[in-house]
Amino acid sequence: MNETTQTQGSLRSEARIAHGALHRLRQDLFIGAFAFRPMPPLEDAKVSRWVPWLPERLRYWARWLPHFAVGFFAFCVFLATLADIEGGGSLRGLLTTGFGAVVAAGPLLTLFRPVGAYWLSLCAFVVSVVVHAGFSSPFSSVFGELAFPAHLAVMVLVVLRTRPRLAIEMWVVTFATAAVLTALLGRDAGDLPPVAVFCGVVLVSAAAVRAWREERRQVVETQTVTAEERSRRTLLEERALIARELHDVVAHHMSVIAIQAEAAPYRVKDTPPELATSFSTIRENAVAALAELRRILGVVRSEDPDAFVEHDPEAPQPTLAGLDALYESLRSTGLTVESVVTGAPRPLPQGVELSAYRIVQEGLSNALRHSPGADARVEISYVLGGLGVRIVNGPPSRLAKPSPGAGHGVLGMRERVQMLGGEMTADHTEDGGFEVAAFIPVSSTAGETTTGGRA
Repeated sequence: MNETTQTQGSLRSEARIAHGALHRLRQDLFIGAFAFRPMPPLEDAKVSRWVPWLPERLRYWARWLPHFAVGFFAFCVFLATLADIEGGGSLRGLLTTGFGAVVAAGPLLTLFRPVGAYWLSLCAFVVSVVVHAGFSSPFSSVFGELAFPAHLAVMVLVVLRTRPRLAIEMWVVTFATAAVLTALLGRDAGDLPPVAVFCGVVLVSAAAVRAWREERRQVVETQTVTAEERSRRTLLEERALIARELHDVVAHHMSVIAIQAEAAPYRVKDTPPELATSFSTIRENAVAALAELRRILGVVRSEDPDAFVEHDPEAPQPTLAGLDALYESLRSTGLTVESVVTGAPRPLPQGVELSAYRIVQEGLSNALRHSPGADARVEISYVLGGLGVRIVNGPPSRLAKPSPGAGHGVLGMRERVQMLGGEMTADHTEDGGFEVAAFIPVSSTAGETTTGGRA
């Protein structure tokens, strides 16, 4: 009883496998067989990588190189069919031309309707077998020489254009048809097995190439998406850091406003009620703004609860005056840093000094990480209308360790500069080093306000 049950279960499993195989065969070769699926041209990146020496005007036409190659092959098949004419009347030439056009249409049709091209080529192959083997006429030799090689080429092109599993399906259909024709015509099937093995090897190789190309495309897409996500995450983290730092800057000024508004009525004797009410309103709005800032900062910090593990959240934000301490800490790690300050140093808005400090810090960190053994130079320029920052380092003297965050520090620096309305460039130098140059505009009003506030 158990053996009978196991046998029935095995038969059901085999039936399900056979049914699934037939369903896939129907989906791949019959449903939408003549659907329009044009082959797209090559991507510009591939053309530039394969033929970088080609002039720019010719690279556009190089994108259609696979189409030209298939068309040239179809034309050669047509000419080879015409070359089989060994005299004869106009009827022989007409039959040869028509059959050659049908055989050559198979490879050409793979550019637009690949599965339909397979069926057209298979029909041409069947006609050639029937005419060549079933009839004894002066026209039969025309049909028996090029139909099968052209059909094999069509199957290879279809596999390269569609999916790998079509290689097995087309191989099965083709040689099942060949076996049936051989049996019906009563011919010897001695050559059929070695030809089937040879075609199977060719189609499996084409399927392997197609699978490799598809896998490589998916890997490239995955890497591209991963890089974009990493860049986006880095940018969001940098913006969150900027938001926390700006909170400290804005909170300081709002606190000063609230304190001054509360103390102002006591500094004036017999303060008018209207003036006292105005000062009270100012203080209430400043306190409300501080509460809103703390609420927003709590949302930002909730994404990164360990943002201040290595830093004191109560410590004041760094300014340009703290660059000397930064230089000393980096020199202790082996980085040679040269500092140059041009122009007359003057007080700047706290946000500008904080951003400039972070830009210098990130630029020197990148030099230490990506150019080990190189010297770095930092230039701070106090110019009319703003502040110039330039960090340049030489080429590395030894191999740098791979860093997964390469290039993301530049995103953060650029975000800070754009937030303040400035401009920034970052690129490699001619000697193999790297240079970061930024200009942060500072209005004279902002400088005077900062000077008055510090005084």
